[in-house]
Amino acid sequence: MKKLLQEQIMNNILVVNFRRMWPYIKPYWFRAALGVALTVPVGALDGAVAMFLKPFMDKVMVDKQPHFSALIPFLIVGFTVVQGVLIYASNYLNTWVAQKITIGVKRKLYDKLLSMDTSYFDQNNSGTILFRYSNDAETASTGLIDNLKQFLSKTFSSISLIGVLLYNSWQLAVIAIAVLVVFIYPMSVVRKKMKEILEKTVGNLSYVMTIYNETFAGNKTIRSFTLEEEFKHRFHKVTDMTFALAMKMVKGTNWLSPLMHIIMSIGVALVIGCGSYLIVSGKITSGNFVAFIAALMMLYTPLKSVGNNYIAIQNSFLAIDRIFNILDLQPKIKDLSTAKELQEVNKEIIFEHVHFGYLPGREVLHDINLTIPVGTTIALVGNSGGGKTTISALLPRLYDIQQGSIKIDGSDIRDISQNSLRKQIAMVFQDNFLFSGTIRENILLGNAEADEGVIWQALKNACLEEFVRELPEGLETQIGERGILLSGGQKQRLAIARAFVKNAPIVILDEATSALDNKSERVVQEALENLMKNRTVIVIAHRLSTIQNADKIVVINDGKIAEEGRHGELLKKNGAYTALYAMQFRGK
Repeated sequence: MKKLLQEQIMNNILVVNFRRMWPYIKPYWFRAALGVALTVPVGALDGAVAMFLKPFMDKVMVDKQPHFSALIPFLIVGFTVVQGVLIYASNYLNTWVAQKITIGVKRKLYDKLLSMDTSYFDQNNSGTILFRYSNDAETASTGLIDNLKQFLSKTFSSISLIGVLLYNSWQLAVIAIAVLVVFIYPMSVVRKKMKEILEKTVGNLSYVMTIYNETFAGNKTIRSFTLEEEFKHRFHKVTDMTFALAMKMVKGTNWLSPLMHIIMSIGVALVIGCGSYLIVSGKITSGNFVAFIAALMMLYTPLKSVGNNYIAIQNSFLAIDRIFNILDLQPKIKDLSTAKELQEVNKEIIFEHVHFGYLPGREVLHDINLTIPVGTTIALVGNSGGGKTTISALLPRLYDIQQGSIKIDGSDIRDISQNSLRKQIAMVFQDNFLFSGTIRENILLGNAEADEGVIWQALKNACLEEFVRELPEGLETQIGERGILLSGGQKQRLAIARAFVKNAPIVILDEATSALDNKSERVVQEALENLMKNRTVIVIAHRLSTIQNADKIVVINDGKIAEEGRHGELLKKNGAYTALYAMQFRGK
């Protein structure tokens, strides 16, 4: 009956959520239906057990018929055994279905995560991603099946028990049912308070996950800057908030169960008072009354814990809402229905009057005009934060420009499919992301079909061949999460080998040597020069010594092109480039 009352309050929510979850339930509908169907006799048998108390009371306790004293207890035990078997079978099937649905939802959410723009990851922290894309799937899927199972079980239990009440005394049944109606209002009050608290709790738990992630990824920084106390303070603060929200939930909802106890006791008291009168007046027998009280207690008892269960139900519904809020999101960068495939790059890359900003009203690039002929090397230099990296991120459409156009061989990159565009571009960053796994697996991310010869040639070109051959497990060497078992220079060269295997005609090097020491830089620079041969290259450089032989050097200051030309030409102008050069080489 507990779930029946909850359904009266949340019927529309359950129907809508179930309808939206149906595509994930559909492949397993038969098992789901069977598991749920088994809850029907489970609930109905509650009434059967209560019903047997009437003949036991009347025939054994009053009429003293001994054969009933042996028969009825066996029947009650028999029904309970059947009920137990059905409960086990139902739980097994429902758990199987819930896990399959969870997997389906998680896969759909992960597909959605992979489709989201770079800006989406800029705006959400790792804790939020983990919680909403993983935990919510567990909460929603398991909760939906459990809610449906419990609802049907308690519904049929309630129907059978109410039938027992009506059979034994319609007068007392009216009183019992009238008391149930009183339960509805306090539950609706609790629901309003819970939603706000649960939403804050989710945000808080997401931040807890973020702290764990940052502690793991930034453990060296924490130790080197002696930030242990600072992070302890952060964690204590967020756990204090978790405690405060938990207590707020208890304060706002746990009065419901005591109130239910009081209302239930009033109902039982009224039934006992009126039942006594009906027995004395001969309108019902003692058996009727005992069976009625048993059925009434079975009907009322679940309501004692309604507060805790109600929180779980609301949490499940909110998780479903959050899941579909994510699935309804649309990436800002999409392929046109008429998008064409970019097979090769033959002529040039052109930036025409490009304007871009990460946030509305805050432009980062202002009227960028730049031509990059195929086979040339263009170096982007300038003060930090001037927009160099932003330019490199616009070419593969990690972000979309607000004004102007970027063209490859005369075609706007927005008219080209993202997949084919990015296949033509290899990127090597300052901090390249390596994935947990082996050296081979990380190199093959550049081209899954590369054979052994291609892999070793890539390692040779990346100045990493000798190092890998000396490893006991060679290409099968595990490098740890984010390549933690490799040095900075080895990470960079492995990323360069990955770019070699991709064999893309356009290469973007984003300060690929700036974080290395002089010795590592020389080795990595040699690998980069191998990678740059016969390709169109965009180099973002902090150290001007590495780009003096570029075909064109473009100085970017405050989102604008300050000047451009070859190294010698720019020095003669005595402008922005000369100032940068003098700053780096002063005293050398």
